[in-house]
Amino acid sequence: MFTSSSESHLIFRKSSYSQGRTENCVEVADLPSAAAVRDTQNREAGHLAFPSLEWSALLRASTR
Repeated sequence: MFTSSSESHLIFRKSSYSQGRTENCVEVADLPSAAAVRDTQNREAGHLAFPSLEWSALLRASTR
């Protein structure tokens, strides 16, 4: 996992887990072998990248 502010090549979308709210939202972008996540209200802070296996495990755990 790492942070980066160079994300001009990434295409972020609002997470479906944000459920239409305007506060506490996150955005997600697909990477070749990872997912990038950033805070909608603090985009300039960069993003976190999670390897595909970790991202999949997080999504599975959040639906239980």
